[in-house]
Amino acid sequence: MMSDFMDDDNQFNHPNARRRICNVCERPATVCLCDLIPAEPLSTSTQIIILHHPHEQRHPLATVPVLNKCLRSCQTLIGRRLRRGGSALLDSLHDAATEENPNQCLHAAFLFPGTDLTPSMEINQWKSSFGDDDSNKFVLIAFDGTWKHAKEMVYSSFPFLSKFATQVCLSYDVNVDGGTIYNSELILRKEPFGGCMSTMEAVARCLRVLEPNGVDIEAKLISVLRTMVSFQASFLKPLKPRPKLLKTRKDDEKKIS
Repeated sequence: MMSDFMDDDNQFNHPNARRRICNVCERPATVCLCDLIPAEPLSTSTQIIILHHPHEQRHPLATVPVLNKCLRSCQTLIGRRLRRGGSALLDSLHDAATEENPNQCLHAAFLFPGTDLTPSMEINQWKSSFGDDDSNKFVLIAFDGTWKHAKEMVYSSFPFLSKFATQVCLSYDVNVDGGTIYNSELILRKEPFGGCMSTMEAVARCLRVLEPNGVDIEAKLISVLRTMVSFQASFLKPLKPRPKLLKTRKDDEKKIS
């Protein structure tokens, strides 16, 4: 019987270092998620399309590969922008919108915080703008990359997306510092401002709103993400204040005393 794990010769780029990789979840055996990933991908009426930046494909903290294994109706496109020819579904939405096709019954939204030039609508508000008969007709588009890359991807994709999709967002606050793995059980990488989150968490929060059984779907996805963060946090050293900050703090204490 074949083992569920295979060797990876590239650990730490050292020729003599080897680690086992799970053939199922494709993660190192020490951080395997197979016990949490649903045996059968979760079904959703919402169709999800993720534009995955090429630089993220080999990033060890990327959540999209795991998200794809958790959701049945999740398609990942590799690239830096969305345009005609990249997805049959998006092409059909674009053509229906430009031709003003009254028979088009799908409602599309792309997830990204708004700006003065491109304002966004809270996803709850967007969902509420449709009747109950439209509750199973959503397409959610997300962008996966660093914050800088994601902004570039949205900007490059906007001429195409704006023809048929509404820009939506979850709650966020650019005046609040983003969290880190040291102060959140759901954050893998430092976030730029309050409300920013990984692609996996963002999709989970949106499905809570869009799906009839969204609460259960969100809970399952968040459970997997929380374990991913827990695994990563276990390898980190406690965060220590920088020497310069320590000196400043001691000087301030002397002044007070």
